[in-house]
Amino acid sequence: MWVMVRARARCAIAAMVLWAAATAAQQPAPSFRTLVADTAAPGIDRGVRDADRPTAARTTATERAAGRDGVVRGSLIVKFRPGTAPVAKQSVLTRVNSVATQSLSYADFDIVSIDAAADPEAVARQLAAQPDVEYAQARYRLHAMYTPNDPLFPRQWNFPALDMERAWDINPGATTAITVAVLDSGVAYRSTSVRFTARAFTVNGVPFPSLGAVTVPFAAAPDLAGPDRFVAPRDFIWNDTDPLDMDGHGTHVAGTIGQLTNNSVGVAGMAFNVRLMPVKVIDGDWDFIFGSPFEGTDDLVARGVRYAVDNGARVLNMSIGRAGPPSPVMTEALNYAVSQGAFVVVAAGNDFLDGNPIQRPADVAERIDGVIAVGAIGRDRVRARYSSTGSFVEISAPGGDMVRNGSDGGILQQTLDPDFTDTYLGGASRYRAPRFDVFAYQFFQGTSMAAPHVAGFAALLMQQGITSPAAIEAIMKRYATDLGAAGRDNEYGYGLINPRAALRGMGLVK
Repeated sequence: MWVMVRARARCAIAAMVLWAAATAAQQPAPSFRTLVADTAAPGIDRGVRDADRPTAARTTATERAAGRDGVVRGSLIVKFRPGTAPVAKQSVLTRVNSVATQSLSYADFDIVSIDAAADPEAVARQLAAQPDVEYAQARYRLHAMYTPNDPLFPRQWNFPALDMERAWDINPGATTAITVAVLDSGVAYRSTSVRFTARAFTVNGVPFPSLGAVTVPFAAAPDLAGPDRFVAPRDFIWNDTDPLDMDGHGTHVAGTIGQLTNNSVGVAGMAFNVRLMPVKVIDGDWDFIFGSPFEGTDDLVARGVRYAVDNGARVLNMSIGRAGPPSPVMTEALNYAVSQGAFVVVAAGNDFLDGNPIQRPADVAERIDGVIAVGAIGRDRVRARYSSTGSFVEISAPGGDMVRNGSDGGILQQTLDPDFTDTYLGGASRYRAPRFDVFAYQFFQGTSMAAPHVAGFAALLMQQGITSPAAIEAIMKRYATDLGAAGRDNEYGYGLINPRAALRGMGLVK
């Protein structure tokens, strides 16, 4: 089997970590980690990992309960001309089978009841035509524009780029009825302490000694975790039910899908009410150092896909991939997912500047309706320099381009703080055991960051009743904002996802 290329998105780390030690054999092995405590201290939030001060938070908006705009049935607003006698008012109302309600404070108009089956606009026109009526109108529901009160939301350029404030007016974050699986490096989903044995290794020719037995703290990401948020966790790298993130990639991706939103903390997420299923199918540096029995190979990913589907996930996000030969085992797994009613989102790849090889499993997206491959754009709405191109790219979403758009041109989410995880980058003299209970808000870039926007979008569509994976893909393509060459092209696919236009196009609002 071909080893999966880890889809790491750390932009602050330029050096590739090269391991001199041989990789572990792909055979079942005793666990090298031991659960020390089932609970631990809550995660530490160190804020944004840059020197820029966030802009002021926008005014808090009130979320309305209904997900639609529309007219109230059964009543109208009517203003009679000054001096109209009560008997004349009653005569006018009788003509349209309506009755005045009780008097209202702070009002120079009346609310009148009409037949609930009648067309409010039509009845209003009838009343407005009467000489004693100054105006009559239907009663339309108003709502606040949904702008989250998360203080770092103004720095998340990616959501305004998708017109998400108005999309959230129609569907405020889906619901817990939808489960999105995050097939990745794990997720910071729980607080615990684990004992590992850290073996010796080599980085760029520099040997690092064995640390021996170490107890490592983990914590749930403060701006991601909540009651009953995570369901059916599974770890295929360690072959257990604790998909702990020791890389940060999966936690960042999960945040874009479903970061807690409008909670006056941190940042926002696309479908912030969904449940998340952490499924660990790729390994990070510390998984290797601690001696994980498996690596993130095609077969593990295929098993992860089937696991997620069989355990209730209706949307799968795969911000992972590799170049190289095709993968029948992953192709069959994706076909299985769609056949069971699950929509699958795959990152299109970050290898344009490295020869632009075909990406797996993104390449199968063009052959399976219900699997979609996602390219990345920067905040200037231009394809990110690294974003792979090809006939398999079907749609685009914000992934960031910090070369063209600066350090804040990436996608901002909460994840593990590398000061406490990447201790080997400081050299052997500063090498120490990691901590996975300290978090920061970081700008990452990559098609890994673009894909979860589409996964969150899919959850919104599912919440509105579009459950067919093929139909979800068709709607996304139909209402995408065309970028680049007219029509579908190999850089942007059908264009930039447009959640607001898609939800409106489904007839949900006028």
